[in-house]
Parts: sequence; structure tokens; C-alpha cells
Amino acid sequence: MNEKIVYIGMSADILHHGHLNIINEGKKIGTVIIGLLTDEAIASYKRLPLITYEDRKRIIENIKGVERVIPQETLDYSSNLNKIKPDYVVHGSDWKTGVQSETRKKVIETLSKWGGKLIEPDYTDGISSTQLINNIKEKGVTPNTRLSTLKRLLNSKPISRFMEAHNGLTGLIAEKTKYDNNEFDGMWVSSLTVSTIKGKPDTEVIDFSSRFQTIEEILEVTTKPIIVDGDTGGKIEHFKFTVRTLERLGISAVIIEDKVGNKRNSLFGDDVKQEQDTIEHFCKKIEVGKKSLITDDFMIIARIESLIMNKGYEDALNRANEYIKSGADGIMIHSKNKDTTELEKFCNEYNKFENRKPLIVVPTAYAHLTEKELNESLGANVVIYANHLLRSAYPSMQLTAESILKHSRGEEASEKYCMSIKEIITLIPEDY
Repeated sequence: MNEKIVYIGMSADILHHGHLNIINEGKKIGTVIIGLLTDEAIASYKRLPLITYEDRKRIIENIKGVERVIPQETLDYSSNLNKIKPDYVVHGSDWKTGVQSETRKKVIETLSKWGGKLIEPDYTDGISSTQLINNIKEKGVTPNTRLSTLKRLLNSKPISRFMEAHNGLTGLIAEKTKYDNNEFDGMWVSSLTVSTIKGKPDTEVIDFSSRFQTIEEILEVTTKPIIVDGDTGGKIEHFKFTVRTLERLGISAVIIEDKVGNKRNSLFGDDVKQEQDTIEHFCKKIEVGKKSLITDDFMIIARIESLIMNKGYEDALNRANEYIKSGADGIMIHSKNKDTTELEKFCNEYNKFENRKPLIVVPTAYAHLTEKELNESLGANVVIYANHLLRSAYPSMQLTAESILKHSRGEEASEKYCMSIKEIITLIPEDY
């Protein structure tokens, strides 16, 4: 008599005795096949797993009683179930509510086609993968772990969202803020916001020696990947040292813009004189930066200013092609127009490139587009919210200051604009 087939789907990012209990329940009734969720499948409904699919697969394959491990490429079990037609699916009882309840319903419907049965052992009390992961992340991550995360995100998610951070506190906000199952995938360290909080103009007046201190503050209290705004990258002979330092710190990428001369913020457009770099010179900068790298994980992303300077999308496409040939790991196309017609023309043609690299957008001017639209209409792989935390903080602080001047006391400001003093003194735990 043929032994019954048992299918168990799991993430197994942090393996614990709850997983082993489920596998043991499956072993009692048949041959166990594990449908291991891929990085893409896990990232579709929660954060990117700490451990890669390949490493998780090696661990699960070596558990006694596991006959085979196959990839489960979506949260939906249906594809694998229809191929295997197992007699049983075993899953802990914890999925009857929440994000996986619809998945459970579909498993039952699919099994009914051939008389399969869902078995749901009681969930193992006292164990939470999420809590275990949070405990691990509280200890921080190594530079190498953080460094490689951006490339994993690009391989696992259709679009990743990065929030601007300009100090340790805003880094914590970007790291920990959640809404439903949504959270930011990483942080963007902008020269504009870092300069502004120091009361300086965004003209590269804050050198990288100073900016490294800010970056270190953010690294110390966060675990997610960081993309750094590298402005023009500076002189070619200096750029390689910037790249080496960022890579050593565990930064995932630097974005450099193809401009020369005195730096002015691109959103000024034609209001100030700005000069675009030659293709040849900028390509050389990319090449020198790439040659200085130790790992394959650090990314040098080329930011193209052609649309800002009204040179048209064809000039931008030509530059994108040449920059990629020179080793650019991604392209950021910059635009200050709410009307995205020209941006869309660039993206439509860029997405046809045989040697296409990840596309990064900063929708400050076209903020009406959703992430889904940015991905599906433009092909964007990364969206950067480049200055929102600073732009929201400044008006609140100004209103507070005005209120104190108006009323000659702090009561109105405290009640209307401020968190309580208890909240602020307990915001960062003493044992953090």
C-alpha cells in the first residue's frame, strides 16, 4: 500500500520547535514534502526573510523525516498542491485568522478536488517567529548582512520603498513604522536633508567626513539597507575612497548624479545655472568606483539629470545605455515635472533595454502616483521618499515656536503640537 503524501508549507526563516512539531505531526501520517516559501513569496506579505531561500532549504533538507523540499513561489499553495495532489496538508491552527486566512480557505477548496484533508495541530504556545526575529534585530546586524540586502530586495519584490533619514531618530522611524503589513524596506540618506538640519545649503558644503558621522548614527540604531546620496561623487580620484568607506560600513548603494561644477539642488531646474557632466567623464567615474569595490553586493547607481535640464528623454536614454556599459548597477531617472509624459517615454524605452538594470524613481514632483502605478506603468524597482520626514517636521516645529511666542507660555503648544514629556523620555529605552 502506497504511503500517504503530506504537504507542509512553511517559511522557516527562524527555525524553532514549533516547526519541528508540525513536521513530526506530518511524519506520523505519511511522507513529508516541504513547500518552502521563496524570498519573493515571503516578501509579498511581510518583510524580507533574514535568511535566504537557499540557506533555509539546506537546513530543512537535513531535518529527519523530511523527504523532499520544493519551492513554494507564492503565498497561495494551489500550484504546488495541484502538481503533487497530496493526501494531507498539515499547518498549525494559527492561520485561521489574519493575512493567511484566505490562503487557508483556498487550500481547503483545492484539496476537495481529490478528497485531500487539511490537518491543523494546535499552534505551539510561547513561540513567535516575528518576536524571535525582532529580538535578533534588536542586537543589530553585521555590515556584510546589511550590505547585501538591497540586491536581495531587488530580486524578491516588484518595488521596494525607501524613506529619507537624516539622523538616528528618523532612522528609527523609517526602520520601525508599520501600517497593516506594510513597512519601509530601507533608508535614503539625502544630502539635502542632512545639509538642511545643519542649517547649510545643499551645495556639497557638507563634506563626506561630516556625512559619515550622520551615516554612522543611523547605522547604529537600524538594521535595514541604506542608500546614500553621493551628489556628484566629487573628483574621480576621490570617489573611489568614498565608495570603499561606504562599502566597508555596510551601505548597500550610492547614487551619483551626472552634473559638474558648483552643486545646486536639481529641483531648482532652470532657475539656477547647472551643468551636466559629459558622458565620457561620468562613465570614467563609474568605472573607477566599480574597480575599487571588494564585494559584488555594493551598488553604484547613476542618476540622470537630462529631464531636469530639458535635454529630452532620448538624451537620457543614451546616457543610461552608456552608464550601464561602464558598470552602473542601476539607473535613477530624475524629473521635477508633475506631468509624467516625458518620464513615461523614457521608462517605456528603458524597460526594453537588453542590459536593463534596476530603475529608481524619486516621485517628489509626481507624488500623486502610487507605488503600484510606479511599478506597473514606469517599471520602477525602487521608490525613494527623499525628504518627507524633514519636510513634515519643520512646519510642526515652526508652529510650536510661533505658539509659544503668541501665548508667552508653552501650554497651547504642548497640547496641540507636542507629544507628552513621558512619551519623549521613554521613546528610546535605556537598554536599547
